Amino acid sequence: MEKILFLAHTQADGTLPSAAREALSAAVDLCRGLAGSSLAVGLIGQEIKSAADAIASCGAARFLAVTGAEFAVSRYASDAAAIESLVRQADATLIVAPATSRFSRAIPGVVQRLQGRIETHISGLDVADGKLRVQRWYYRQRMVATLTRSHRPWFLVVDAGVFSPWEGEAGSASPENVAAEFPENCTRTRVIGVQSPSANTQTIRPEADVLFVAGAGWTKKQADGELHVKEAEELILDFLKKNNASLGSSKSLVDQSVEGEAVLPFMSHLNQVGQTGSTPRHPKGLATCCHGEEPHAVGWRFINERRAINLDANCGWAQGKADVLYVADAFQVMKKVNELLGQ
Repeated sequence: MEKILFLAHTQADGTLPSAAREALSAAVDLCRGLAGSSLAVGLIGQEIKSAADAIASCGAARFLAVTGAEFAVSRYASDAAAIESLVRQADATLIVAPATSRFSRAIPGVVQRLQGRIETHISGLDVADGKLRVQRWYYRQRMVATLTRSHRPWFLVVDAGVFSPWEGEAGSASPENVAAEFPENCTRTRVIGVQSPSANTQTIRPEADVLFVAGAGWTKKQADGELHVKEAEELILDFLKKNNASLGSSKSLVDQSVEGEAVLPFMSHLNQVGQTGSTPRHPKGLATCCHGEEPHAVGWRFINERRAINLDANCGWAQGKADVLYVADAFQVMKKVNELLGQ
């Protein structure tokens, strides 16, 4: 019989992140699929009562919690201690957690302490013949593998955007407080504050509904024979601000910075989407001024609704890689879109 533990940490406002609700959905489905299994919830944060009440009807038999001011923000020593204590208290054999930056840093160390095994970037869970099988991508999402293990405990870190967020009625949960044992040198690291970029400089938003991808065409000569890089910068940033969208880039655009050509100052290789970049999972995506050939479009495979703007009616986006292709000038289109958003 499997003992499943769903792990999550709260956000600054005490709620669970969207990725956590998606991982909870995976844990609930897994508990239903594995006969005789049980589900427990383990929460970490300064205050977790509201988060526990929000998912009280998920079917968990136990709610465990590690709380306190030292667990309000991410810190490896305290997070690892909290996770280890929750796993031991639940006597868990399968641990399901969201792939947040906080957990991705702390969980691998806990796996070593508990002599367990771990699979990261989980993109699917399935039960066949009473055995759990997990799926994950390799080689820039070009190869998918199906894995199973008999070793326990087994940690499963689930990627965001794979499962639908858990939805259910709120209730009243009664979490059991679990004490986390800190190592002696834990006090050497103290969190004294958090510095965050302003809304105008933050361009990568994994939980945004829309991904806006800019191509090299924004920095090329336009119909009047002139460069309009400053105008391009204003149009793109205005759209990101008004729509709270995430920004992506083609490889050709970010590479221009080392080639001495005109560049968008807020763009870096961290924004790169495609074969040599990231593979985001936003519900909607809009590509502008990029060709849409395979090396770039491969990064869009998990975008649910793909749209593109290009002056070439025969570009790669028109070859079945986009749901809708607008054959138009991106400058004019985005100017009109920003006007409508402003209204």
